[in-house]
Amino acid sequence: MKTTDKAAPVKTWEKTSQQNLVRHKSGRYYARTFANNKEIWKSLRTTHFSVAKAKLAEFLREHREKQVARVNEASAKMTFSEALKLHQQNLRDNVRIKPSTRHYWNQIFVALLKSWPGLADKELRRITKTDCNEWARRFRKVASSTRYNNTLSGFRHVLDAAIEAGIIYGNPAAKLERVTVRAKELTLPSRNQFLKLVESVRKAGAWCSRDCADLVEGLAFTGCRKGEAAQIELRDLDFKAGEIVVRGDAETGTKNWTIRRVPMIPEARALFERMRSTRTGESLSAKIFRVNESQKAIDAACRKLGIDRITHHDLRHLFATICIESGVDIPTVSRWLEHKDGGALATKTYGHLRRDHSIAQAQRVSLTPVTTTQSEMTPSLRRHD
Repeated sequence: MKTTDKAAPVKTWEKTSQQNLVRHKSGRYYARTFANNKEIWKSLRTTHFSVAKAKLAEFLREHREKQVARVNEASAKMTFSEALKLHQQNLRDNVRIKPSTRHYWNQIFVALLKSWPGLADKELRRITKTDCNEWARRFRKVASSTRYNNTLSGFRHVLDAAIEAGIIYGNPAAKLERVTVRAKELTLPSRNQFLKLVESVRKAGAWCSRDCADLVEGLAFTGCRKGEAAQIELRDLDFKAGEIVVRGDAETGTKNWTIRRVPMIPEARALFERMRSTRTGESLSAKIFRVNESQKAIDAACRKLGIDRITHHDLRHLFATICIESGVDIPTVSRWLEHKDGGALATKTYGHLRRDHSIAQAQRVSLTPVTTTQSEMTPSLRRHD
C-alpha cells in the first residue's frame, strides 16, 4: 500500500525576537499591539527585519501619543461626580480614617450635590468662581455654620485632588470664606435636675428603663462618648486602681486611636459596683451597659420635668463642668476627655462654667485691703523665695 507524506501546515503568523513584531507567512512584517482590550494590527510594508524594527518603533511612538491624547481629552472632560468618586476611593484607601469619618464625609457630599443641582454632571474645567460664589451665597442661608464650613472643605478637597491629577490648574473655590461658628451655649441640668432626670428615666416603665438610666448615669459619671461607653466591658472596671479602661471600638479604638484610663469618681464607683454585683456569673468580656441608646427616654423625662432637652453628648459636657466646678484643673479634665490640645478646647468650652457657680465664686472676690501681721507674712515670703 502506497503512503503519501502530508506536508506540515505552514503557520500564518510567526513570532520574532522583537516584542510587538510578527512575521506573516508571506514574509511581510506587521506590528501588533493592544489598546482598550482590543488588538491593533498594522502592516509595516517590508520583508526586511531591520527596516521592520525601525518602522515598529515609529508606529509604537505614534500609538502612545494618540493614547495620551485620548486620556488627556477624557480627563479634560472629567465631571465633578467622576472626580468625587476618585476622592472617595482615596478616603476608603486611607487606613488612618475611621469608618465613621468616611460616613460623615459621604453625608457632606450628599448635601453638597443636593444644594447644587447639576454639579454632578458639570465638567470640572467649567466650574467658575462665579458658580462657586453663587452656590455659597445660597447654601449659607439654609445650612448651619458647621455644616456650611465642612461642605465647603469637602468641595475644596475634591477640586484639590483634581489639581494634583493635572485635570485643572486652579481651585475656583479657594477664596470662598468660611463663616464664623458661634460657640454653642451649654444648657445643662443642675445637679438636682439631673438626679430627677435619672429617676424619671428609671421609673418610666419600659422594659429597658433601668438599663437606660444606668447608661445616662454612666455617661455623666465618666465623660465617655456614647460609642466608647458601648464598648466598656466588665474587665475594664479596675476597682483596685479606681479607674475605667476606655478602649473604644475593637478595630478602630477611641476617636483618637488611643486607649485611656478615666478615674472613677465616687458616683461612678457606686454605679459600677452595683451593676457588677448583680452580674457575678457573666463573662468578663460582657459589655457593662446593656443598651447603647437612651435618647428617647431622656427626651421623655425632660418633657415630663419641664427642663431643656439634653443629648448623650451633653452628659459628657455635664461631667466636665461638674469636674471643673469641683476644683479639678482644666488640663486634667482635658486628659480625662481625651483632648489632644493640652486643654485649649476644654478652656474654650467650659471656661465660663455655669451661671450659678460663677455667681457663687464671685462672692469670694473683694478689693477690701487685708490686714496681715509680720508673722503671717513671713511664711508667705519664704514660700515665694
